[in-house]
Order: sequence, then C-alpha cells, then structure tokens
Amino acid sequence: MAQHNQAPTAPEQSEVDLTDFLLRLQDLLVDNADIRAFLEDFACMTATKLTKTGNTIACGVTVIRQKKPVAVAESDTLARRLDGIQNSFGDGPCLATLRTRSISHVPDVQTEQRWPEYMKAAAATNVGSILALPMELNSTAEAVVNLYSTRPHGFSQDDIMAAKRLTATGAKALHLAVKMAQLRDTRDNLTAALESRATIDTAVGIIMAQNRCCRDEAFQILARASSHRNIKLRTVAAGIIAKVAGDQRISANFEE
Repeated sequence: MAQHNQAPTAPEQSEVDLTDFLLRLQDLLVDNADIRAFLEDFACMTATKLTKTGNTIACGVTVIRQKKPVAVAESDTLARRLDGIQNSFGDGPCLATLRTRSISHVPDVQTEQRWPEYMKAAAATNVGSILALPMELNSTAEAVVNLYSTRPHGFSQDDIMAAKRLTATGAKALHLAVKMAQLRDTRDNLTAALESRATIDTAVGIIMAQNRCCRDEAFQILARASSHRNIKLRTVAAGIIAKVAGDQRISANFEE
C-alpha cells in the first residue's frame, strides 16, 4: 500500500512566536529609563504582533499603583481615544478587568449590552471588538492590556490565546520595569536627601560662625527663618550659602 506523506500541519495561531518579542522586551528594559517609554514600545509591539491582514489591532496599557493610574500608553490614536473615553465614563471592559482580574471580551461593540454609555461612544469610532486582559505583576502595581480590533468578532479563541501569552510575557518584563523604577526613585530620593542635608549642614556652620553659637542654636535660627518666611529649610539654607558666596541677589540676615 502506498504511503502518502502528510503535509506539515501549520502552527496554530495561538502558537505565536515569542522569540523576537522576548529579545525586544529585554532591549526595552535596558534602553528605557521610565515606565511610560517602556509601555509605549510594549503597546506598539503587541499591536503589531497581533495584527493580521484585514484585522488591525490597536493596544493600550494602563498601570495603576495605590488605586491611581501612574502610566498610560497606547500604540496609536484609536487606542488613545478609546482609553480616554473609558476613563471619562469611569467604567468599561478595561476597568472591569482591573476590578475582577479576569479577561473582558466584547465580541461586537454594536450589540454589547454591558457598559452601555461607553459602548455607545465606542461605537462612534471604527472599533468593532474589544479584549481586555489583566497583567499579573506580583507587586503593589496593577496593569491591564486593552486590545481593540477594527472589525466585529476580531478576536478568535486562537487570537485570545496568543494575546494571553503576549500579556503574560509582557507582565514579567513590566514587573522588572516597575521594580527598576522603584529603585531609581529610591536612589533619587536618597541623593536629594543627602544633598539637602549637606546644604543645611553648611548653612548651620555659617550661622554658628556668624553668631558664635552652638550647632543646636544655629539650627533653631535656621528653622525659625524657614517658618517665618514659609520657605523650605533647604531653600533658606541655600540662600545663606549663596549670600556668603557673594550672590548679591540673596537678601537675608540670620543674626540674632
């Protein structure tokens, strides 16, 4: 009996190739100094990865810390417009996903019964279907990916699986980006605190020399000047230093 060679089976659409996606995410983590820049590139990459002939996908990403949006990014104007509309109504698939930590799928914007106000506004755009997916960050932050298709029923089960894989992969990178941003904030705050302390210590030394007083008395003089003028302690201290350095624009007398 003759044997027939079977043609190789095409990979399922959900088996989206993540190799280049992962490499690009690694580059984003290295190149981007802030969360917003990272998210903008991630949104564009996700939209491009999921877009197919005849079905253009737009992507928006929202990151929330302490119940407040701290970063929002979109791949294009359509995603920006739809994210903005949803935030103005305070309800919709994106916000529902944030609350429930589960996927929200709108197969057809024209016939969707949930979130009627938002859907009416969304129907006025050229969006046909919506998919919102939570990003598990394992941190104090929460995030959601909003996907918008230009046609009704634009997300098949394979498309949803592919979107879930991209979102899960992106979540790991975003978690690192959030941690890196927190470390940068801590470093910057520490640097600012050290600089402020050095400025105050220098000003206290100047006041000690001018008034022939001890350190505690000099600090009290500085603190009273700050309170009376309703100016931050560091700003007053910088003014003393500038005056001693010969900057005549600073007018201050801290002798008692």
